[in-house]
Amino acid sequence: MLLGAFLRNLRLHWPEGRIAVLAEPAYTDVLALNPDVDEILPMPGTRTGWLNFAWRVRRAGFTHVFNFDNTEGTALITRLSGAAFRLGLHHGGYRLKLAGAYTHRVNDPNDRHESRPITEYYLTALEPAGIPIASREVRLVPRAADLEKLSRFVGAGGRRVLLVHPGSRSPWRVWPADRFAAVCDRVQEELDAQVVLVGGPADRQTVDEIRRLAKLHVLTLQEPMSIPRFAALSRLSALLLCHDSGPMHVAAAVGTPVVALYGSQNSVLFRPAGDHHILVQPPLPCTDCVAPERCAPMDSYHNLCVQRNTVATVFAAVAAQWQRR
Repeated sequence: MLLGAFLRNLRLHWPEGRIAVLAEPAYTDVLALNPDVDEILPMPGTRTGWLNFAWRVRRAGFTHVFNFDNTEGTALITRLSGAAFRLGLHHGGYRLKLAGAYTHRVNDPNDRHESRPITEYYLTALEPAGIPIASREVRLVPRAADLEKLSRFVGAGGRRVLLVHPGSRSPWRVWPADRFAAVCDRVQEELDAQVVLVGGPADRQTVDEIRRLAKLHVLTLQEPMSIPRFAALSRLSALLLCHDSGPMHVAAAVGTPVVALYGSQNSVLFRPAGDHHILVQPPLPCTDCVAPERCAPMDSYHNLCVQRNTVATVFAAVAAQWQRR
C-alpha cells in the first residue's frame, strides 16, 4: 500500500511493462486493489516453496528487481532472479543484508528518514534506475461488487457517514472505548451524522464496548471485514476516525479524509498519503504521563501517550473535517 507512489511511477515510466510484487500473503488483498500491479507473488511458507519460487522468478526474466524488505531471503531471491538491475534499499544504521546480491544500493540516513513520509523513502529507489518522480499518488480502487453491496448498507446517506475503526495492531496505541463512545454520541447529536463502527476479529471486544457505552445507536457490520470490503466502505463514507494503522492508509488511498489518533510515534514517517487529513497527537515530549508505572519513556511501542488525546480535541478534529466536506 505504501509502495503505491513508487509503483505509480514505474507504470508511468513503463506503461507497457509488467509489474509484479512479492509480498507476504496478508498483504495480497490490498495489492489486488492497486491498478498499477499486474501480478502478485505471495511469499512461500516453506523451504521447498522458496526453492520452487526462486526457479519461477528466474524463468520470469525480470529486468529490474527492487528489494525493500532487506532480509537474507529476499536478497537471495533478488540475486537468483538474474535481473541486470538489482537494487537494495535500507536506512540509517541498518546493514544491507547480503549486499553482494545487488548491483545498486541506496541508504537513507536516519535524520532524513525520520523527517519525511515513508513513501518518500521508497521513491529514492527510482533515481538509480533512471526513473523520474512524476507522481506522489497512492491509489487503491475498490471493487465494484463491494461498492454496490455496501452502498445498500450505508444507503443514500453515505455522504453523512462517519466510519470509526477503533483497532490497532498494538494494544498500547488504542484510545479508550468510553472516549470513542463519547465522540460517536457528539457526532450524531451535533453534526447530524450516522456512525458506522467496524473492526477486525481482534477488535470485537472494543467494538462491543463502544456500542455498550454509546448513548445513541451506532451501526456495525457483524460479518468479518476484509481489506477489499473495508476499502469500499471507506470510499462510501465521508470520513474515517481511526488510529495510526493499516485502515488509515487504506482509507487515504481510496480518497477518504482521515482523522487519525497518534501517541508518541513519529507522525511524519507514517502519516497517511495526501494533504486532506488531520492527525491528533498530544504535545511531545510527554510531561504528564498517564501511567508512569507502565510506560517506557522514549519507546513509542510501549507507552500510552495516545490516551492523552481528549474527547474535546478529537471531536474538534472530526468537526473540522466535517465542515470541509
